Amino acid sequence: MEPRAVPAGFELAMLSDTGPSRAHNEDRCGVHRMGPASALVVVADGVSSYAGGDTASQMAVDVTLRAYHEQDPAARSDTRLSRAVQQANIEIHDLALVVPELRGMATTLTTVAIVDGTLAAAHVGDSRLYLIRRGRALQLTKDHRASPTVLTRCVGRELIAAIDRLSRPVEQGDALVLCTDGLHGVVSDEDIAACVTAEDDPERACRALVDAALARHTTDNVTAAVIRIVGPTPLRRPDPGVGARLRRFLGRSP
Repeated sequence: MEPRAVPAGFELAMLSDTGPSRAHNEDRCGVHRMGPASALVVVADGVSSYAGGDTASQMAVDVTLRAYHEQDPAARSDTRLSRAVQQANIEIHDLALVVPELRGMATTLTTVAIVDGTLAAAHVGDSRLYLIRRGRALQLTKDHRASPTVLTRCVGRELIAAIDRLSRPVEQGDALVLCTDGLHGVVSDEDIAACVTAEDDPERACRALVDAALARHTTDNVTAAVIRIVGPTPLRRPDPGVGARLRRFLGRSP
């Protein structure tokens, strides 16, 4: 009997911990499943140097999920993500202007949409997105900071946020990790890859990542989201190159 094919899709889990040194948790995470092979995941870390970090991070998650869902599903995922993050930035900024107690509130925001074997991401701040492939961790996002304590970009501080975005295919067996700096600040990339590679189940991988940060005496909140790609991803034809596309456009044979 032929083995039954595993349907294309993913498994995911999220875990957040206040950590041993903070009075409350300013990290937030959220997910919206759009089907067996599609989901949106958001991780945010409120900037603790200002009041309202937890409000900013919760708004960042809620507005990003809502604003992505409200857009035309036919639009490119990375475009929808960028617009959703910008909407979150505007709403956080506007609320901070009218509520004195929240003046200056801001947050990091890293979000990923998985749609039929392709990831799209939007990113502001120093939370991170990793691709774990064949036991190695590749950091896909850039940290927006001038020093360990100074962010150069965040969501909510300015009326318009500068947003990094990316898009790339994923493969069966890949894992994606979104995490705040309470984790990656004390756990090396190699150890992040080892935690995820050792655990097939995303829930156990999240627990292993958070426990690793706590064991290394992190002084911050700790949040991790793990997405594991299961089943075959859609086949893609190799890019024929600019020359071939131009010849087709002009009606000429190769």
